[in-house]
Order: sequence, then C-alpha cells, then structure tokens
Amino acid sequence: MQRWTDIHFTSRDGLRLYARHYPVPGAWRRPLVCLAGLTRNSRDFHDLASALATPDEQGRNVYALDYRGRGRSQHDPNWRNYSILIELNDVLDFLIVKGLHHAAVISTSRGGILAMLMAVLRPSSVGAVVLNDIGPVIERDGLTRIAAYVGRVPLPADWAEATQIIRDLNHRQFPAVPEAQWGELARQYFNDDNGLPSAAYDPALAKSLAQMTEAIPELWSQFTALTPVPVLALRGELSDILSTATLKDMRQRHPRLETAIISGQGHAPLLKDDASIRIVAEFLQRTDADARLHPAVAA
Repeated sequence: MQRWTDIHFTSRDGLRLYARHYPVPGAWRRPLVCLAGLTRNSRDFHDLASALATPDEQGRNVYALDYRGRGRSQHDPNWRNYSILIELNDVLDFLIVKGLHHAAVISTSRGGILAMLMAVLRPSSVGAVVLNDIGPVIERDGLTRIAAYVGRVPLPADWAEATQIIRDLNHRQFPAVPEAQWGELARQYFNDDNGLPSAAYDPALAKSLAQMTEAIPELWSQFTALTPVPVLALRGELSDILSTATLKDMRQRHPRLETAIISGQGHAPLLKDDASIRIVAEFLQRTDADARLHPAVAA
C-alpha cells in the first residue's frame, strides 16, 4: 500500500514538478524536506521517510522532491536550466506552497549545495540540516567518476538487467550492500514505465555537469551560513566526494556540527540501513526542542 501522497506543483517558469509527502496528521516535530543528488529522486528517501513518518508522538511529516528533469518531474526543454540557482528557486517555491519554514533538511550531494544556499538566501527556511556526503570542498576525482556515467547508462530491457547494471556501477562504492537490495536500488535509479524500467533523469543533465566540472568553487562562505543551526554531516567511509580533511575543517568552522561515518558505503550513503536511519532520527529528535516555539508548518 502506498504510504505517501503525490504532490504536483508548477514552477515559476511553468514546469510541472513532483514531490512525495509522507503525512503525519497533527505532528509537532519539525517536518523533514529531502533533497536528492544530481540525477537522483524522491524514491531514494523512501526507507528513511517510512521510518520517520510514524503515526505516533515520534512521527514527523516528510517531503521528498524530484528536481526538474528527474523522477516524475517534467524535463526542461532548456538544459541550461538544470542549474543550482534555478533548482534552488524550485525548492524555495515548494516550501512556500506547503507553508514550510524552520524545517529540517536532509540533503544528499547536490542537495547539500542547495541546503547551504537556502541558509544564505532564506535563513528562515532551515531549522536543522543533514549533509549527506557533501561539504564545501568537492573532490575532483569523485566528480569525474560521476561525470563518466551521467547520461551514458544504457536503458535496460527489464528489471533483471536493470539490477545488474546498477550493481555493476556501484558495487565498488557500496560493498556492504546486501545482494537482495540491488533490485530495490534499481527501482530507485529507474522509473517504472508500464512495468519496464525507463530513464529517471533527463540525459541533458550531462551537459550541465560538464560545465560544473570545469571549475569547482569552494563553498566555505555558504557553509558558514549554516552555523546558526545544528548540522549533522554524514560521510561514506569510501567516499570520493567528501574527504576526511574537509570533514575535519567543517568541524572546526561549525560549533554545532555533528559527524558520522557510514561504514562500507561510498558516495553517497544510501540511508536504507537501520544504523544510518537511527543516526539521522536521533539527530533530528535532538533538534526538535524548539519546534513547538517555531512551528515549521504554517497551516
């Protein structure tokens, strides 16, 4: 049985965008907004959302977005609009549509860049942040690895082939993933089109990524904008995007930063195992103390 409700909303330039809402009526805890990686989508957060959106005192509303050109959101006819600033506007507009402020944000990879910029441009939008394997310095080796397959993954003929493709692409970064879970991951990575796998992101994203890899700016000033709020930084033990040196520097610059290493996983931790979900859940519970004073949902 589907545990979420579908949300469709229109971007300011007319695209039909999609999000999931895992509802907990009457919840007082901060709602959680989930922002995925470059080519990823709302399905990545299903296990986490299901664990957090429980119908009891511990439950919280969870929202997971599909950026334009990903998941069930409409593709943009202009690939140049697959940019950080335009996607940031889409996220901020969604928060306005749903009346969300001082929300908790869990942000994987590209989503973490968006979370830092949210704190810069609209500080009231964030009340707590989880950065999932992303920081102010992005390692070029990892970005090059990602650029090598974006837009180049073949479309599988069936779900068995989809599972094999996803395993072959990712098993070195994720040696701890149980064999049975690769099939679940395939259904996150690909859309389901009448029972068959289909592309879950616009291949034109590769053009946007190519521009990004030309010059990778450091984002320390944007990261500093998060200092007023509690932050949890997750790093995959095998990550080639977030280095241990950067994580150390983040600890020194953010007085309320908590960190956790996710063993046996690379970029970015999948947030499907019990240990990872527990780390996130306990952090969010610690940040809920002022949620009654600063409600994150206006209505």
